[in-house]
Amino acid sequence: MKLYLALPVMNESENLPAFLKCLSEQAESNFELFVCVNQPDLWWTEPDKVKICNDNRRSIKILKTDHSFPVHLIDRSSPGRGWKGKHYGVGWARKTTMDAINIKAHDKDIIISMDADTFYPPDYLSSVQNLFERFPTKVGLSNPYYHLLSDEEKTDRAMLRYEIYMRSYSINMLRINNPYSFTALGSAMSFPLWAYRKVNGITPHKSGEDFYFLQKLRKSGELILWNRARAFPSPRPSDRVFFGTGPAIIKGIEGNWNSYPIYHYKLFDEVKKNRDAFHDLFQKDFIVPMSGFLHEIFKEENIWRPLRENSKSADQFADACFRKIDALRILQYLKYRQNQLKYSNEFCLKENLICFKADFLLPEDFRFEIAEIELLDEIRNRIVLLEDNLQRATLTG
Repeated sequence: MKLYLALPVMNESENLPAFLKCLSEQAESNFELFVCVNQPDLWWTEPDKVKICNDNRRSIKILKTDHSFPVHLIDRSSPGRGWKGKHYGVGWARKTTMDAINIKAHDKDIIISMDADTFYPPDYLSSVQNLFERFPTKVGLSNPYYHLLSDEEKTDRAMLRYEIYMRSYSINMLRINNPYSFTALGSAMSFPLWAYRKVNGITPHKSGEDFYFLQKLRKSGELILWNRARAFPSPRPSDRVFFGTGPAIIKGIEGNWNSYPIYHYKLFDEVKKNRDAFHDLFQKDFIVPMSGFLHEIFKEENIWRPLRENSKSADQFADACFRKIDALRILQYLKYRQNQLKYSNEFCLKENLICFKADFLLPEDFRFEIAEIELLDEIRNRIVLLEDNLQRATLTG
């Protein structure tokens, strides 16, 4: 088993030296790094983008120096080599590196997706390798993460608020034992080549390629959700993609959290009731919590009938339902229902902490926008422990 690291790079020359140092200090040395330095080719003619182009040029120079491990540079940045047309962005960069690895690697080798602004502790690569040696049939790893504080008050406030959103979602999905209980970060996911080939690779979405890819992997098998070693992504604001940590922090600094509500735990109970009904729905139609939403989203008079007609057993039907009502549909349903509830984010967090048995009460006057950073960090750290315990409990074998 060999490790292949897939790294998209754009405007990362300041982060690359520290990232490469992380790799040189890894306990596991049997790896190769594939890097795609990328940007649209037209940016060389756009005055407001030339700075990024020149930064990419510096990155290429850094990557071409000698390193203690093999570095395979894919230049999609130099004049004439950048992306053409609509095909550009981090999704295409990840796909380019992973497809290049796919040509060289063997079935049992591992692709580790990384970002240049993320810190990886010395045991990161070895811990990933050990997990896939222990669980050779798993199709991927959604690695635990932890954003470090930046000492920038606005950035840290937004980052902690975003993490509380993500971890509240994750804990609730784990609590109801939902198959899509993964957290998608491009800087913290890994998978064997056989699984990558099984699902025909990653689809190059401009944003959320990590989410859609893990969802695709999960439909083909089971994911690992826990690792002793965490990835430590940067909390920096970024507008290079449409959603994810960077855009969330930008919106958060502006006070806009409409896309990232703290979902009330009862909504996840509704999701569970829906999934629990799959086998019975094979026998006959009846109303489930998600019925109205599913009718609205799929524009079908009866979404169960075609699935039933194409299934020979209740188990086969339940699997078809699992594939149709996937992580994206669950997330859409949560937003749909949250808007109906009209609950504040603070109220939902308080209710969730009680449901999680967190043994931690928020102040009566708690509000995200004025809470001390220390309090937000304490909330984050409390639910990190809860999430870690639930993720660890998913490991078997």
